[in-house]
Amino acid sequence: MKKLYGIGTGPGDPELLTIKAVKSMENSHVIFAPNNKGTNMALDTAEEFIKGKNIVLIDFPMGSVTRRDYINAANIIEENIPSGGKGAFLTIGDPMIYSTFIYIMEELEEKEIDIEVIPGIPSFVASAAISKVPLTVKGDNFILCDEFHEELLEHGDSIGILKTLKGKEDILKILEKNNYTYKYIKKASLKDEGILVDKEDILKDKNYISLILARKNQEDK
Repeated sequence: MKKLYGIGTGPGDPELLTIKAVKSMENSHVIFAPNNKGTNMALDTAEEFIKGKNIVLIDFPMGSVTRRDYINAANIIEENIPSGGKGAFLTIGDPMIYSTFIYIMEELEEKEIDIEVIPGIPSFVASAAISKVPLTVKGDNFILCDEFHEELLEHGDSIGILKTLKGKEDILKILEKNNYTYKYIKKASLKDEGILVDKEDILKDKNYISLILARKNQEDK
């Protein structure tokens, strides 16, 4: 039977790859990754461990991705893994958190492919370590979102907000109104990583690889 590893390559620093991820890539016959039409962070992170391997880039249309696209990706994976061989689908962060791999995995369920998911360090976990912002402590509720709404703050003591390139000003206003302190982390674990706390500096930054970690002030709990 064919085998596919869904591998999380973490936030970008190759030293944060797990040993299991490295061994699985080295044991794979073919490497799959989304075709980003440019820099591919997952491939760049794993570069040292996939040299000389067959790499298959899978196209996904810009904007809305349909089920048909995931079916097509699953077919490409099935066709390119040799009989009895192993493949690895690389994704940044963790395969089970806001990942394309989740939907591809669903389409592979009916195929004769054994799937093993290998976790990676998510960007918000790496960002918490870098910025020394606790994600959650005993008794807290932590919320992770990639589409922020003020109502989410009613249910949590701390929050990680992904995809902050657009709407940052509104996000910060809402956090301040609800008495949350926040830090903005860009390019976590990479050479040019940065931690911003000044509101004006945060609003000026245009980095796509960024997120906000915020915690409710203690006196409001």
